[in-house]
Amino acid sequence: MEDADRRLLTDLFDAAVRAADPEEALRDQLPQPPAGRTVVIGAGKGAAQLARAFETLWPAPCDGVVVTRYGYAVPCERIRVMEAAHPVPDESGMQAAQALLDAVTGLGPADLVIALICGGGSALLPAPPNGLTLEDEQALNRALLSSGAPIGRMNAIRKQLSRIKGGRLAAAAHPARVVSLIVSDVPGDDPAQVASGPTVPDATTRADALAAIRDHGIDLPPNVLSALRKACPAPGPSDPVYARNEVRVIASARLSLEAAAQAAREAGVTPAILSDAVEGEAREVAKVHAAIAREVAARDRPFAKPCVLLSGGETTVTVRQKGRGGRNTEFLLSLALALDGATGISALAADTDGIDGSEDNAGAFAEGTTAARLRAAGQDPAALLSANDAWAAFDALDELFVTGPTGTNVNDFRAILVR
Repeated sequence: MEDADRRLLTDLFDAAVRAADPEEALRDQLPQPPAGRTVVIGAGKGAAQLARAFETLWPAPCDGVVVTRYGYAVPCERIRVMEAAHPVPDESGMQAAQALLDAVTGLGPADLVIALICGGGSALLPAPPNGLTLEDEQALNRALLSSGAPIGRMNAIRKQLSRIKGGRLAAAAHPARVVSLIVSDVPGDDPAQVASGPTVPDATTRADALAAIRDHGIDLPPNVLSALRKACPAPGPSDPVYARNEVRVIASARLSLEAAAQAAREAGVTPAILSDAVEGEAREVAKVHAAIAREVAARDRPFAKPCVLLSGGETTVTVRQKGRGGRNTEFLLSLALALDGATGISALAADTDGIDGSEDNAGAFAEGTTAARLRAAGQDPAALLSANDAWAAFDALDELFVTGPTGTNVNDFRAILVR
């Protein structure tokens, strides 16, 4: 890949991440301080950065607790920062979930709860209902992550099997007012889906969860399935406990893609935002993106060269074998196979939180020569894709994209440059 193309793709990613900067996202979204206490709660991969930004901006006393992934903590002065495991929950997550519930217990109507919620919170807040254990929730998460089900349907199940998700955390804070400030990492920016909506109720039912299990062939342990069939539903969106609450989406894939598009224009490249809500199997989504890129390269349609195709959202991976990687590297390896031999096309796909799947890379770079270079290095790209081992493919070519934790999370970022 040409150095200039690599720099441009990196610049576009950086622009997308800057658009979701915690302090800038929060600055104009804060409510007035209350007559009573201000209690801050939060969960997600960017929760600690949001908490620190909140402390900088908030003009009154506050305290509280947030939980983030191991290695993602930053120091805060008044808000306690806890760390836990992601994507499979652990005992530290159980302790963090209880700490958040304790923080909002016993508040009065003059108090204000600020909920800082972003992607990753589902795994960071394990709180199984009575009769289930942490091991049961771990088994549930593993089954969901390997199922290939879209995020909305996974969350429909999670919400029925939790003491904190599906708006239950906000219900526990009643009669205090809860203002949820949400960084969306889900297609369509439905705030009830981010982190399984601990402070945002929705109308998902037990029947919806059972339908998702049936439709996607999700194999749950018998005791988990039995608990789901008996689960007590969370209060619905119209319940009076939520009447004074407010929900604001302060950053999202849409806003980040628009920032990347502006950066492309400034670099003299025409941007085309395909969608900020792409879902589906990563390897299949890649084939569609590759077909559009080839059409642009060959016929200047539906967009004229030079252009960059931008998309966001959350693809899925149905795990078939135990390779390494995540949905962005799987997307890129499938893209590389679909572009095999094409010239003038290069791509970056990465998770805006800085971690794609199981390793420490945010994503990777690919181009029309990637598959051929893998074969020359003694690797079989099609076999690696079949084994869900895209990380090994890009590691072999030294094409992994490593950023470290970015402090935010607005889901996947994909940029395909056609010269």
